[in-house]
Amino acid sequence: MTTEPLPKAADAGHLTDALRRSGALGDGRVCNVAVESSRATILSRIVRLRLSYEGAADDAPRSLILKTGLPERADAKWNAGRQEVAFYTQVAAVMSPRLFPRCFEGVWDADTNAWHLLLEDLTDSHFIATAWPLPPTMQDGKRIVGARARFHAHWWDDPRLGVSIGTWLPADDGQLQQFAAEFARFADRVGDRLPPERRDLFERLIDAGPHLNERYHSHRNVTIVQGDSHIWNTFLPKTGADDDVRIFDWDSWRVDMATDDLAYMMALHWYPDLRRSFERPLLDHYHAELMAHGVTGYDRRALDDDYRLSVLWQIATPVWQAANNIPPWIWWNNLGRTFLAVDDLGCRDLLSR
Repeated sequence: MTTEPLPKAADAGHLTDALRRSGALGDGRVCNVAVESSRATILSRIVRLRLSYEGAADDAPRSLILKTGLPERADAKWNAGRQEVAFYTQVAAVMSPRLFPRCFEGVWDADTNAWHLLLEDLTDSHFIATAWPLPPTMQDGKRIVGARARFHAHWWDDPRLGVSIGTWLPADDGQLQQFAAEFARFADRVGDRLPPERRDLFERLIDAGPHLNERYHSHRNVTIVQGDSHIWNTFLPKTGADDDVRIFDWDSWRVDMATDDLAYMMALHWYPDLRRSFERPLLDHYHAELMAHGVTGYDRRALDDDYRLSVLWQIATPVWQAANNIPPWIWWNNLGRTFLAVDDLGCRDLLSR
């Protein structure tokens, strides 16, 4: 236990009300709350709370995860907390498959940009496959992409996408203009450490962006993607069961091509030797899981085509990471690995079509 002061969202009375509203607590009440651990990530604070009860509370959780924003990330332009709260209140709330931690409360304040989530504590039942930055084994990789396939299949071409769940980017491709401006700042920042051939690829990507975005603007064979889909945002069950994998950290979710999650997981984070060995078997497994869970009209070739396009677009990720004050030891390595994947997969060919 720690002596850290309790956040307001961890008040015993507040927790009692939240757990009752979520159906996790009956007539009992939370009588004591202790901070068992607390740590800051790059974007948020994660607090593990130990709860004690009075009255009938046999099925109530004995611990919770409280996730809150960092004071330095409270600027209104930073919408990660709002996005994650929206995921749990709009997306997770209407799903029956348990592919993420249960959420007992999600709150975002539009006036202050303050937010918090009260989430199921999976510490005792689940684990993260490896310590960052180690990649997973093939077996764990299959469990992770299988869970992603089940989630993607659930939302595949759902008529609610872009209507009541998520939004579509406008067809004017205004985001390309934003990216061009961010890239100019990024290029100035990096200077001659960005070789001319890589700078040229960025410029060609921006020029070809409207054509490449036709795939997205078709609004077909799309789903909800996590966005921040590296393997360390996945809990695997300690029992070894494949059907209880949980995906967490949903502050970057959006409606898009499913392969964006796969490219982010493999091309952005894995060095060529392992990626070349694991990439195709994992894509095969992912596609088989999609088909097994009801997706039709999307053959293996279509998956490959989308994956190459997603890998090409991943070179933009380090630029956005730098713009959002993600440390260079993350975005610089991501940049190098992604360019290697672009070369391996012949993604430059997509620019000349």
